[in-house]
Amino acid sequence: MPDARPLASPATSATSRAIPRLIVPALLVALAAAVIVVAPLLLDTYLVNILVRACFVAIAAITVDIMWGYCGTLTFGQSAFFGIGAYALAIMFTEYGFGTWQIFAAIGAAVAAAAAVAAFTGWLSFYPGSTPLYASVISLVVPIVLVQILYSGGTFTGSSSGLVGFESFDLEIETWLRLAGLGLLATAVLALVLMRSDTGRLLAALRDNDARCTYLGIDTSRLRIIVLVLCAIISALAGFFYAGFGAVAAPENASFTFGTNLVIMVALGGRGTIIGPVIGALCIEVASAYLANSLPYVWELIVGLALIAVILIFPDGLLGAVMRLLKRGGAGPRARTMLRPADAAKTVSNPDAVAIEVRALGKHYGSLAVLDGVAFTAYRGELLSLVGPNGAGKTTLIRCLSDGRERSTGDVAIAGHDIARLPPDRVVRFGLGRKFQTASVFETLTVAECLRVARTHADPPALTARSATLALPPAAMSVVERSGLSERLDEEARNLSHGLKQALELAMVLSLEPDVLLLDEPTAGLTRAERQGFADILTALARRDRLCILLVEHDLDFVREISSRIIVLHQGRLALDGSVDEVVNSELVREIYTGQHVSHAEVPA
Repeated sequence: MPDARPLASPATSATSRAIPRLIVPALLVALAAAVIVVAPLLLDTYLVNILVRACFVAIAAITVDIMWGYCGTLTFGQSAFFGIGAYALAIMFTEYGFGTWQIFAAIGAAVAAAAAVAAFTGWLSFYPGSTPLYASVISLVVPIVLVQILYSGGTFTGSSSGLVGFESFDLEIETWLRLAGLGLLATAVLALVLMRSDTGRLLAALRDNDARCTYLGIDTSRLRIIVLVLCAIISALAGFFYAGFGAVAAPENASFTFGTNLVIMVALGGRGTIIGPVIGALCIEVASAYLANSLPYVWELIVGLALIAVILIFPDGLLGAVMRLLKRGGAGPRARTMLRPADAAKTVSNPDAVAIEVRALGKHYGSLAVLDGVAFTAYRGELLSLVGPNGAGKTTLIRCLSDGRERSTGDVAIAGHDIARLPPDRVVRFGLGRKFQTASVFETLTVAECLRVARTHADPPALTARSATLALPPAAMSVVERSGLSERLDEEARNLSHGLKQALELAMVLSLEPDVLLLDEPTAGLTRAERQGFADILTALARRDRLCILLVEHDLDFVREISSRIIVLHQGRLALDGSVDEVVNSELVREIYTGQHVSHAEVPA
């Protein structure tokens, strides 16, 4: 196999091409900074006052976009962290006065309180098996609870009136705009760099397909909590300076209404763009300041109607629609990815060792037994097919092998490791890879990005850069080369055919370098040629790479062609376990597949 596929020029050449590409963004940032510095000299005081507040609100909107647009969690709770920052400053300055140590103490309190509340909120929201809807509901409750605490705080929090009149930073309003504007610019640039890096692509993978991330060994709950804590800290700092500018901290700064407004700003501007929410926040804040007095109720109606119109016409927001049009027009050069083998292939210490061991496995839903007393052993280098009629429990068995929390009774060991009650991301570390029945990929990521996410365990993603090379182990490389994916590395996965999506998912699973491979009807919907190609790949993986492959399949002809052994499940119990000829020619199998009833008494124990 060649060392590298010539899909890009050498690294030095790529670096030299990257330098001109950085010039335009650098010039845009410099231009934006110059506008921020000059703007206070050209604008009236009232507009400058509005823009200062709008800049801090826009920073909070960026954190909503990171959580919603990139991580896929619709959150109403960033207002709570904004309010925590505002009240940390107000309480400190009210109780202890204004001074250097009070400033740093207030900042420390804001950061610590926001991080603690966010960590607890994340723990409640992102436990294994939770849903995005549940996380959104929790985020909705947080600002409601916080506001009630503020109302009941008496003179300490100012109750419903908030805290006002405390001494704060003595800066000219023009200086405030420069500081707020440059702070917003720095936050937006940092967010753009992070979200366009390999780490940002990992967050987008969470948004697209949380389950696939879990079965690639990624602790999605922990990752989401980390992102929430960081976003909470940024939002709290924005609220801190918001209160420092106005010398006011009110319950409205932490309210659910404000949290909803942040979501509206992101939706209107375009989620998943960073710049869109900034534009949305600035426009809504400025327009509301001018129109709220003259059209107090009509203005809110206008905002609501505008949101509905954007959602119906441009679901990804105004800026998102513009970016989509630019992509269709082919605007901008596209970075290309270089494919190369991984530095060191995984060695097989014992090619014939036990790979799967199942003892007395059962799965029950109340009194209904889906699996009952299933027991078998599989070895490395074995291609074991699992067959049976619909409802026999095949997919349930696959779930029980890959997720320790699924089974009701019995024991499962993968490559000699008892999976106990461990979640899938921990079981994967024992050497297990699972391919789903329906191709499970990251639709909005390119082929290369999907594979790079799959290699997270071996190649930790860069925090501020996007790698131009992709290192794959031999098994994954073989699938990419044979399927033709190597020619489409920079194409989005959603544009692939069904067969190529199946191949991509298999390559992603093989990127884990597993010892055990679980496949749930991988050839469903494939053409005859694609099925034959898949058969060749699986046979090579078992014989050459000594993987233990457990294949769920309905097609007995396909099973007969590639299997070294077959297990038959019927009515949740193991009916037969034997060689291909023994099982395929069995009278019991013919009865099962012709629909004749076979009672438990006829099934061997």
